[in-house]
Amino acid sequence: MSYQAITIVGNLGGDPEMRYTPAGTAVANFSVATNRKWTNADGTAGEEVCWFRVSAWGRLAEVCNEYLSKGRQVMVVGTMTPDENGNPRVWERNDGTSAASFEIRAATVQFLGKGNGGKPASSAGESAADEIPF
Repeated sequence: MSYQAITIVGNLGGDPEMRYTPAGTAVANFSVATNRKWTNADGTAGEEVCWFRVSAWGRLAEVCNEYLSKGRQVMVVGTMTPDENGNPRVWERNDGTSAASFEIRAATVQFLGKGNGGKPASSAGESAADEIPF
């Protein structure tokens, strides 16, 4: 048996993009930036930003689309969704440089910071709408 899960905390890079599958299932996609800061040995500041593409499905997608917006801090727990070869999605940008995307299928999205008191919107066994306090 094997298992994988990923947890990230970061800020939305833009408003969620909502769509529906042909079967009527809601899907919300949004990007989340995480950052790590440190001080180098020479005293200069270092920073690393990593972007993740998140997809939320069903009721969780609808709640994310309704309450999330660019800049909002979130915690996402989910699984990595690799390409057909088990790797991050890789593509070539318009300028000819290579790019890669880490993609997560959200199981839980917790809204952090101001806006809803940090209550979670979860697709695991509970109605996400019941968890929003307003």
